Amino acid sequence: MRHKAINRVDIFKYAKESFDTEPEYLWKKFPQYAVLRHKNNAKWYAVIMDILKQKLGLQGQEKVEILVVKCDPIMIGSLLQNEGYLPAYHMNKERWITILLDGSVPKDSVFDLLSLSYDLTSKQK
Repeated sequence: MRHKAINRVDIFKYAKESFDTEPEYLWKKFPQYAVLRHKNNAKWYAVIMDILKQKLGLQGQEKVEILVVKCDPIMIGSLLQNEGYLPAYHMNKERWITILLDGSVPKDSVFDLLSLSYDLTSKQK
């Protein structure tokens, strides 16, 4: 089932309102890639990228926007059974998950996982 696609503007607005964080653009080579991180411990809780579908194991030559978040390892196996979820791109695949921002995952689910990631990365050592 397709939902209204959520985009980076929606995610950045939610992050600002919920966690008072702003996106950071760290890579000159990839100016669209943004990181969301905690103010108190500088840990990342999300990365937004636009990636070629083929790099994600998907069919097509076009780019797709993705959100990579930390997730409870117990949930990852179940989530991967659903459309719109993929193993983490460039992150620990046991603790992070990729969410396609193409309308395959409902907005509320994206926000719930973003909040979970924020909570999971908030603990200081």
